[in-house]
Amino acid sequence: MVCAFRLLFRTVRIRYQECDPKTNPYSGTGPAVVYSVWHDAMIYSIFAGRHQRTVALVSKHQDGSLLARCLGMLGIGLVRGSSSRSGVGALRELIRLPEDRNIVITPDGPRGPEHRTKPGMTLLAAKTGRAVVPSGFAAVRFWTVRGSWTDFEIPKPFTTVYFLTGAPVRCSPESSREELASIEEGIQAEMDRLTHAAHRLAKR
Repeated sequence: MVCAFRLLFRTVRIRYQECDPKTNPYSGTGPAVVYSVWHDAMIYSIFAGRHQRTVALVSKHQDGSLLARCLGMLGIGLVRGSSSRSGVGALRELIRLPEDRNIVITPDGPRGPEHRTKPGMTLLAAKTGRAVVPSGFAAVRFWTVRGSWTDFEIPKPFTTVYFLTGAPVRCSPESSREELASIEEGIQAEMDRLTHAAHRLAKR
């Protein structure tokens, strides 16, 4: 499967629109951040470039096992856990990561609701000093794979994928729970905006 996706993405044109060029997830330089990616856009984020210092939070649910094997084959580090299962242990492991590692999280996983963030991402950002980078993806032509609570998008050969990232969002270690919740609402709004903007570009 990994080889098939690698071959597929060799035919795909990736169009980046970065608010800050230092937040390119495939760069080996720049400050480490927490990337926020919707669950249905995971394939885009995994194969759109070569990961050099990425660690992904992957669910311990059954649907996360296949993903974990694929990520491992690509050299992407793994922390197993989620907001609903082994969440505290996973958070501690993420906090202990080396400071130069980027962390990728799907804030609407592992069981939805689709495109809705959950508490935990801003707490991780506050504890590690990493900024959260919201993202949005869309392909001009793609297949849809039906899932139990969300669908997955797979770009078709020779199509164009738009990859948008927003400005880094910082969380202070002194932030209260209410302040983190307010910041999370802002990240939710930015994720929605970037996703809609990517789809508009894809439909032009």
